[in-house]
Amino acid sequence: MNLDFEKTRRETIRWNLLRALDYARPEGTSEHVLLSVIQALYPDASQREVRREIDYLADRRLVQVSEQHTGTWKAELLRYGVDIVEYTVACDSGIARPKKVV
Repeated sequence: MNLDFEKTRRETIRWNLLRALDYARPEGTSEHVLLSVIQALYPDASQREVRREIDYLADRRLVQVSEQHTGTWKAELLRYGVDIVEYTVACDSGIARPKKVV
């Protein structure tokens, strides 16, 4: 697979996870819902891939992840994640946030 394609895919998945979690505020949502969102863009996306990108966003303190007793993950957007989605703060590299259309 082309490295540029892989990078674009990862960063696009991260942006779309943030957007999906913004729609799910304030409750957050399960990884199954997030997987469905990402599979609409990338039909071959896996649960592992979604978990990896959610973990990346959690490491950047944009989302909070909790594991439910069923073994599935639930994610919620944190304050800084909301700011990224709402374009009120700069977005560092690693997330394919489009330029704001004025």
